[in-house]
Amino acid sequence: MSRHLRVALVQTPAESLEDFADGLRRRMNSPNAAQLIVYPELHLCSLGVESMSEQETVDLYAEPLDGPRGRMLGALARELGVWLVPGTVLERAEDGSVYNTAVVYNPDGERVADYRKIFTWRPYEPFCVGREFVVFDMPEHGRVGLSICYDSWYPEVTRHLAWMGAELVINLVQTPTTGRMQEIPVNQANAIVNQIWVASVNGASPTAHGGTLLVDPEGHFQIPAAGMEDATLVGVVDFDRVGAARTFGTSGDSWPWEHFQQGDSRLELPLYNGYIDPATWRPTVPPLTPAPLRPASRTAAKGGAGDE
Repeated sequence: MSRHLRVALVQTPAESLEDFADGLRRRMNSPNAAQLIVYPELHLCSLGVESMSEQETVDLYAEPLDGPRGRMLGALARELGVWLVPGTVLERAEDGSVYNTAVVYNPDGERVADYRKIFTWRPYEPFCVGREFVVFDMPEHGRVGLSICYDSWYPEVTRHLAWMGAELVINLVQTPTTGRMQEIPVNQANAIVNQIWVASVNGASPTAHGGTLLVDPEGHFQIPAAGMEDATLVGVVDFDRVGAARTFGTSGDSWPWEHFQQGDSRLELPLYNGYIDPATWRPTVPPLTPAPLRPASRTAAKGGAGDE
């Protein structure tokens, strides 16, 4: 069974929900049509914020995930029969707290994942911080993890998503500064050291500085970092490339997830007041991974990452 997924990374300026819906329909009726459509961070919550206070922005854009905006996004995914990541939204929780939250809808219009940004861009981003890593499965394709903008600067985030079995990490970005220059190699490095696909989708000028990209599990750019222009970038993710890199080695000579072996003592990590247990270091193998690409040395451990 082929596990190829056609993805469209939409690098575009912030827009209204109505313009977003019209643009999505046009893209799906063009050569840019894809199975998974991904938009930038806060894509639907950034229009006009330059002239608004923080409270005005929250009042205008924050709503529960199952509110009118969420229902419209789900209906769009169902109408077009696609997996839709409309960027992130301002989520108003039941207690009134506001989060920068990534949402994912499947082709039936169901919200299958939501992730609250852990590493908010302090001191400039005033929203509450999340405390859970999130992955979801795309039947017939593979497992996907979510990160948001500044999360990519903290290797613990991508590492945990890979450990949870993510074969593709979607990094949603709204970087309007030259910091995007550093985010490009950071995302490439996250792909290499975790042997996963990374798609990092930034907004276009004048909202953000572009640089959208898709990197494969060995660090090659399948979609090179774009400029700042409005563009829809289409690529194909082959989820089996993850298992191949881990089985045969990155460039045929590096197996970072297989470093620890039976009999190794645990490695203390004073920074985290914790340690690496060799028995639980290896990542979960997603169910759709073909048998020939499953590492032969895998050791399942109770409470750790093992075969499913």
